[in-house]
Amino acid sequence: MRVALTGATGFLGLRLVRELLCVYDSLTILAHAGSGSALGRITRFMELSGAPDALVEALPGRLHVVETDLSRPLLGLAPAEYRRLADELDVIWHSAGNINLDDDLASLRRTNVDGTRHVLELAAAGAGRPLVHHIGTAFVGGARRDGVVYEDELDDRHGFENNYERSKYEAEVLVRDWSRRHGRPVVVMRPSVLVTDMPPHPELPPHPLRFLARIVEASLPGGGSAEGEPPPEHRPVVRLAGHPLGHLNLMPVEHAAAVMVRLAGLPPSGGADVYHVVHDHDVASTVLTALVERIAPVRVRLVDSRPDDPAPLEAAVDLYPGFTPYLSHRRRFDDTRVRSLLGPLPSGIRVGLDYLVDGVAPRTASTTGAP
Repeated sequence: MRVALTGATGFLGLRLVRELLCVYDSLTILAHAGSGSALGRITRFMELSGAPDALVEALPGRLHVVETDLSRPLLGLAPAEYRRLADELDVIWHSAGNINLDDDLASLRRTNVDGTRHVLELAAAGAGRPLVHHIGTAFVGGARRDGVVYEDELDDRHGFENNYERSKYEAEVLVRDWSRRHGRPVVVMRPSVLVTDMPPHPELPPHPLRFLARIVEASLPGGGSAEGEPPPEHRPVVRLAGHPLGHLNLMPVEHAAAVMVRLAGLPPSGGADVYHVVHDHDVASTVLTALVERIAPVRVRLVDSRPDDPAPLEAAVDLYPGFTPYLSHRRRFDDTRVRSLLGPLPSGIRVGLDYLVDGVAPRTASTTGAP
């Protein structure tokens, strides 16, 4: 099987590389041109994540890197090279994407929508009929904050919480339309918020919740360092709009990649097979506010709506408005199809406060005693 993967150096993509190399002898990495050595970045991740030495040493012979630009027709390749690539593939995994919730819609569409369109064109251009695995998001469910989001649902009647959700919705519409028009199977994987307890490292992609630590660093004297921190009872109160009974699904990224590769091994139905790749428990909004309190010398209070008179740190939170609505979510992502096909999928990982702190801002003597 000749398998290509986009987004291989991203937060999820690196984990997919590791899982896919357990199944396939080799991978074609469709790396973004000019973004640096994809092989070097994958190798460094493998080293930092404790991959076996034999796997690390074999990477140069098992990974074939092709530099591409997903935003351009023919992926920015010369016609002959594009045709050769299209003819040789049996499977295409499309994991590349812009995950900046608050980016402008044009930029998000350029990567998430146009990039998807060009990957689908690649799948249709060759002599073979490669199976497309598209990494979407469970948040195509949009701005509905309660109830159940089902795997077959895809509509925009609820609107969206941010531009990222809209761009991923538009990309999945493209994938499903392409499947119907060409009579080709596609597999759509919809993960929830991906997280890890692997400590941050400058040579690795940032944790999706890393922006919480950046808010602290940008807004508090000394970046929220332990020196001079006030005692808990004297810490400033930060008001965040959210629901006290809110909850959000946070999926360990390593488990997500393993589930995705297992799903990819199932025979496709012939149409669009859509799967919610979600964790077996949600995380309360209060755990997320406790995460802020753990990494910043503040006290967080959930309020009904955005304060009209925001304090400096509250104003800093407003710099990331795409995420704060999730503190009000009380909905659930149904994954009946996944569980019926694969059985129960306990990861053995409890996503709690300490797990999240380890992945966002590793615990130190100053943080372990925080409330």
